[in-house]
Amino acid sequence: MSAAKRVGILISGRGSNMVSLLEAMRAGEVPGEAALVVSDRPDAPGLAKAASFGVATAVVPRREYRGRPREEHDRAVHERLEAAGVEIVCLAGYMRILSPWFVERWQGRMINIHPALLPSFPGLHGQRQALEHGARIAGCTVHFVDAEVDHGPIIAQAAVPVLPGDTEETLAARILEQEHRIYPLALRLLCQGRLTIEGRRVLVRDEQIDLPRSLVVPDPSS
Repeated sequence: MSAAKRVGILISGRGSNMVSLLEAMRAGEVPGEAALVVSDRPDAPGLAKAASFGVATAVVPRREYRGRPREEHDRAVHERLEAAGVEIVCLAGYMRILSPWFVERWQGRMINIHPALLPSFPGLHGQRQALEHGARIAGCTVHFVDAEVDHGPIIAQAAVPVLPGDTEETLAARILEQEHRIYPLALRLLCQGRLTIEGRRVLVRDEQIDLPRSLVVPDPSS
């Protein structure tokens, strides 16, 4: 049995993906221990949620670093993570582009979730982009963080059909359900040491896949 990894989570808002990770760790589904939740916004609702789980929290307000190099803010965040003994970092709605300095220090140990099937629709409003492009299938992606936004090697993905009459809100809600499934899965694999990065591919040791071979929308049988 692998020793529990100490996990740090970065948030900017309500922290719904953070909660899914905390619940999975508390239930023993992920061999990790939540060491610290850090927010760049003191009013982030996720801070209170983290505290309700008994997890230590810290705030490094971005407004205090306004007009200064992004790296200065990231160094302050890094210091708090290191002081808490964090080994793995999860971005859970952290709405700040990280500096190359920070990314380099957590390379291979930092993951993110994005509400689109990367490499399609990176950046903000992935659900809106899918609708605007007339996509028939949307979804979400967990990936390692690298120097580019929503770009690193992909760990896990879930597909969600785009339904007639979908709005950004209805599509986002269905995608979020899948985010709460695949983010704990990806963190579990990382904590177990089962992930290997080879170029742009992530290999999973002892991976077992029991999924349909294809998802076709609209269904040709209908």
